[in-house]
Amino acid sequence: MLSLAILTAAAPRLYTPRSEFMAGFRDTLPLMIGALPFGLIFGATSVLGGLSPLAVIALSTLVFAGSSQFIGARLYNTGASLVVIWVTTFVVNVRHALYSATLAPGYKHLGQKWLIPLGFFLTDETFAIVASYEAKHPDSPYRHWYQLGSSLGMYANWNLWTIAGIVAGTSVQGLGSLGLDFAMVVTFTGIVVPLVINRPMLACALAAGVTALITYPLPNNLYLMAAAIVGIAAGVIVERMKFKRKFHDN
Repeated sequence: MLSLAILTAAAPRLYTPRSEFMAGFRDTLPLMIGALPFGLIFGATSVLGGLSPLAVIALSTLVFAGSSQFIGARLYNTGASLVVIWVTTFVVNVRHALYSATLAPGYKHLGQKWLIPLGFFLTDETFAIVASYEAKHPDSPYRHWYQLGSSLGMYANWNLWTIAGIVAGTSVQGLGSLGLDFAMVVTFTGIVVPLVINRPMLACALAAGVTALITYPLPNNLYLMAAAIVGIAAGVIVERMKFKRKFHDN
């Protein structure tokens, strides 16, 4: 019995596309639950702010980027120009280029039919799950199936709760008086605070916050773009200073 247990423990894990897909979906379930209120708030506040239900659904199905959707809908409802909306959401989503660069070495063998959809479905939650999984299972030949399982789970979950929020926003009387705009602020605070885990991130958050306060009077909500650019620049500068200090110490 002991030898059988040893052999079982030593046996290599059997990776298959199906098992990896299901593992990705399963591991992402807690994050799907966490995204539930965000989808509800986005759907409800967007229609209450003036967007049509069809436009809100299109944002979730065709854009699928929570923070950019919130910002884009907010800018549109306050009369910002399309250029401001495009540039602001682009700056906010630049971090996805870093996510892709991190995951790219494991996907060198894949063609465009895999890389394009995986890139589209990539979110903060899926990146965190996949990066952690790859560190634990570097020998999996089907890690792209794992990411697909995570991505499709998040995509279906986000669109489901967006629609639920739209229904609530268009059918529940007095929903606009419940302070959902404030809930949006709380939502972003909940996203940002857990990310402030080192000096570069702290510098980024502080610089963006101060810049937003100073530039708030700018027209067309340009303060959002200014805050994003200054925040990213501050984070990069502090990160480089940290790297140089570490290099000199060694």
